[in-house]
Amino acid sequence: MDFQLSDEHRLIRDLARDFARREIAPIAAECDRESRFPMGVWDKLREIGLANLSISTAHGGLGLGVVENVAVTEALGWGCAGIQGAMGIQSIMADITHVAGTDAQRRAIAGRLLEGQWGGYALTEPGAGSDVGAIRTRAVRDGDRYVIDGSKVWISNAPLAHFFVVFAKTDPAAGNKGISAFLVERDAPGVRVGAPLGKLGQRAAPAAEVFLDGVSVPASDRLGAEGEGFLIAMKVFDRSRPMIGALAVGLMQRALDEAVSYAKERHTFGRPIIEHQAIGHKLAEMAMKTHAARLLVSEAAALTDAGTPDPMKAAFAKLFAGDAAMWVATEAVQVFGGMGYSTEYPVEKLFRDAKVLQIYEGTSEIQKTIIARELARR
Repeated sequence: MDFQLSDEHRLIRDLARDFARREIAPIAAECDRESRFPMGVWDKLREIGLANLSISTAHGGLGLGVVENVAVTEALGWGCAGIQGAMGIQSIMADITHVAGTDAQRRAIAGRLLEGQWGGYALTEPGAGSDVGAIRTRAVRDGDRYVIDGSKVWISNAPLAHFFVVFAKTDPAAGNKGISAFLVERDAPGVRVGAPLGKLGQRAAPAAEVFLDGVSVPASDRLGAEGEGFLIAMKVFDRSRPMIGALAVGLMQRALDEAVSYAKERHTFGRPIIEHQAIGHKLAEMAMKTHAARLLVSEAAALTDAGTPDPMKAAFAKLFAGDAAMWVATEAVQVFGGMGYSTEYPVEKLFRDAKVLQIYEGTSEIQKTIIARELARR
């Protein structure tokens, strides 16, 4: 399988790399300390045309595929996984209308995203993370409207969001087949967004609880048919999991770059520590795992763009890249030794940012379950 980008797409990737080095990396530590998303960075990204890449050309976007999106995600994630993590959620908002929206919904959401509005993907609940079928938020049909009651937690970009995609049970007795998805306005009566949640890492990407108390939405704002919410979420995961893998690859590449640079400069016993076998072998394995993760992510992305998304390959990419990012970031701290534990260098932040890559968009354990299920099915 050929994972090579075209000349045009390579230029887009290189533009993203340059942007990450100029605009993101210099402010990443400050944004992390302040738990602040730098809206100015988002505005600049929109100005140069690197935001909302997956919106179709028919709706005013570039219409780029998952392959190009993962290349840009890796490049921007090199600068800061938190900042790019927040910006990447915008792709999910476009993806969900691509998967399930009517043409009118796609056009409306595309227009809002291109105008600079933010969306939030409200799926996770206090008692339902990996087990999507356990969500308790209810949507009850009332004529040509639905009334939604419930609460969501760890909703990325909720503090920034102008609207949400909310998953709710329309038929609690039907299990996974009783879930539906709805577009919900942030300023709708009954919607309340909690204070930003404190986090271990990726602090520049805000997350909060979302509370829904008797929120009335028109039936026309339902995405897909009633009961298709679980299937919609799974299809979005096929597109979003390679993106998380790409974010992990960007973080790994940054950790490797920082570790190699430090290992060339730091001397012990009269020579650079990169020349010591113990350090050299660490760096070699870090490089190998980064490259392997990149290839798995590229394959999953290419299959999706070819119209043959593979849940197992998407799980491969997300699982391997997430676990490898945690390992690579840990080894980077070790290469730095005592200085790796200091906020003076970026590797402690990379270590903290890496952990959630094993958790969100389906934990590493869930990815293994998906892979085992696919092996049995095939």
